[in-house]
Amino acid sequence: MSVFPKLKTGAVAQYPASRSLAHATEVVRFLDGTEQRYRARGTAARRWEIRLDLLDETEIARLQEFFVAEQGRFGSFSFEDPWDGSVHANCSLERDEFEFVLLGEARGRLALVVRENNN
Repeated sequence: MSVFPKLKTGAVAQYPASRSLAHATEVVRFLDGTEQRYRARGTAARRWEIRLDLLDETEIARLQEFFVAEQGRFGSFSFEDPWDGSVHANCSLERDEFEFVLLGEARGRLALVVRENNN
């Protein structure tokens, strides 16, 4: 299993970054208008929005190689939570597009969303 790449500084993300925790709930609606709700998975899923600014070409290329190797949302990798350093073994990217902006020499920007896969 692959590991989400770190920047030259050794960090996984730059500020501002955000993370969230969500429970998946399924809702079944019946013909009489009533609803039944149940939890789709036992634990909450984590999600990290990683915004990276001031990247050089090498860092962008490393992240792009990782994206291609993971085949966008298809792959699975381990991810280190930037807040507490805990490693989550089963994570995926949330998008199939890799978009970045070059703002100048050694100044690139991109954003990735990593989600924890809980089954």
